[in-house]
Amino acid sequence: MALSKISNDMFTTISRPNVSPIIINGNQSVSQRTTSVAMSNGIYCTDRYKHAISNDGAATITQESLSSGSAFTDGFANALKIDVTTADSSLSSAQHYFIRYSIEGQDIQNIKKGTASAEKLTLAFWVKATKTGTNIVRIYTADSDRSCSVAYTVSSSDTWEKKILNFPVDTTGTVIADDNTVGMQIDWGVAAGSNYTSGTLATAWASNTSANDFVGQVNNLDSTSNNFHITGIQLEIGEFSSTSIPPFQHEVFTDNLKRCQRYFETTFDYGTAIGSSTSVGMIRSGGNQGGRTSGRMGHSHTYHTLKRAVPTVTFYDSAGNSGSCNRIDQGSSTGSDKNISVATGARTNVQVTSTGDSTADVMSYHFTAEAEL
Repeated sequence: MALSKISNDMFTTISRPNVSPIIINGNQSVSQRTTSVAMSNGIYCTDRYKHAISNDGAATITQESLSSGSAFTDGFANALKIDVTTADSSLSSAQHYFIRYSIEGQDIQNIKKGTASAEKLTLAFWVKATKTGTNIVRIYTADSDRSCSVAYTVSSSDTWEKKILNFPVDTTGTVIADDNTVGMQIDWGVAAGSNYTSGTLATAWASNTSANDFVGQVNNLDSTSNNFHITGIQLEIGEFSSTSIPPFQHEVFTDNLKRCQRYFETTFDYGTAIGSSTSVGMIRSGGNQGGRTSGRMGHSHTYHTLKRAVPTVTFYDSAGNSGSCNRIDQGSSTGSDKNISVATGARTNVQVTSTGDSTADVMSYHFTAEAEL
């Protein structure tokens, strides 16, 4: 059982098994790629939280450091923040902004979806938004193309509020495949056009109809004064209230980071933006294949943890050039912006090759490896 510290420095047992939480990086503490990025479709700021976007607005997305407010006093030092910099006050039908979290099917088998023993779900999180009103969270299961949406209300502007959302059982449809593909997807609505709001909110599980997904969703992009913040995200099996929900499981940072690295890993030093001009953290490898005059070098790098799937690898040289490496001959750099490519990719490691300079003995490079859902 997990242990929880109380005010007199004694310990008391709580009713939670000592297992990892379903949601990774729910406290927004890990941000390998960057701590600030301009809004665009498919980007990540904090690890595991993808931004699905199509609209005419603009925003800056950051990993926010907290120093006050109810979320901070509840133990959360970081949050994901969306700061609107160009408003989109009139969304066209297909425009939207969703914060998306995806779960592997093999990690959500215990909800027994699609069976007579299916479980209810409870989603909890802290939210702060400038715009008050109705917001929607949608859960979608890809194997059966079914979804369910729950509304919540931001009652006070720019004030941290904890939300507890209960999702019903789903005994119908295909069971979630026990594999490493998308088993469940959670979308927090930020803004949604009529393609997603013109129907009736799907408060019971049903075949997915886009028009029923985000009915009632306020437009958090309609003013440059608007911000949207979220942290403390947890998903629990069963139905809980604000008084009965188990405490958030705070993992130590290194455990949280390692779980994130299943989906994304980089050699750039933690806290350094991807593509920066830096040699800190670069891999240096040598060994000319087939003789020094052949101009071909090879190297194998083992990842920190098993990747979800064979990742997409992108290389960088010390100047930040994408798709490149540095070449070194007998301790002296022969220059950056040299060719490098994946010879063989696997979930455990990557084999790298570089050709073109017959005199080079060593190559040096950064990389990112992405295997997101």
